[in-house]
Amino acid sequence: MSPHYSLVVPFHNESGNVEVVAGAAVEVLERLGRGYEVILVDDGSTDSTGLEIKAACARWPACRELKLKTRVGQADALLAGLVSAHGQYILTMDGDGQNDPRDFSALLGPVEQGRLDLACGRRVGRKGAAWRRWASRVANLVRRVVLQDGVHDSGCQLRVMRREVLGALRPMELMQSFVPALAAASGFRVGEQPVRDNPRLHGTSKYGPAQLLWRPMLAMVRLRWALWRGPGP
Repeated sequence: MSPHYSLVVPFHNESGNVEVVAGAAVEVLERLGRGYEVILVDDGSTDSTGLEIKAACARWPACRELKLKTRVGQADALLAGLVSAHGQYILTMDGDGQNDPRDFSALLGPVEQGRLDLACGRRVGRKGAAWRRWASRVANLVRRVVLQDGVHDSGCQLRVMRREVLGALRPMELMQSFVPALAAASGFRVGEQPVRDNPRLHGTSKYGPAQLLWRPMLAMVRLRWALWRGPGP
């Protein structure tokens, strides 16, 4: 029998975070009282992340490992996990511990009640360096104007979607940041809810200025062009 919920969590070199993230997610999903699976994607990690994922899967039977032989990046790792998901409702979150799975209840409500097809988290009380918060605000403002996806924080990976939304997604650079735009362009109802932003417990961010500004801007222009052209022949 297919699970009711599928949670996809990509990891790359997140040693020390796997058990905390997986354990918190399992605790929340257990309380929902429906069948679920937790897909822990190992994106070619070179530290102990892979071993920690195996330990989590041994400890919590609802968890399963999806191991990628080489690093493909967050976008492709996320997409690989989404493709392998079997649930009616698809949940996503980051593997660094900054997303709080307790906020899934606020996102699940409007989706399960049929008011939204995709509910996105909007982080409040953002943690991290001031330059990172500034870069995120600038990128989100430009993206919202250009793509008109209706969300203020496309970098937040805490999301809940109906399974049908997966059909709107496509392989592309930084796809994880453009899930709302792709869904909205396909006619799905997209909304957002405020969620918490926890401090990172272990490790360092994989995103510098290029990943927060220039690469998203270039990817956004390519996506805007692709959406304007419409589907190919």
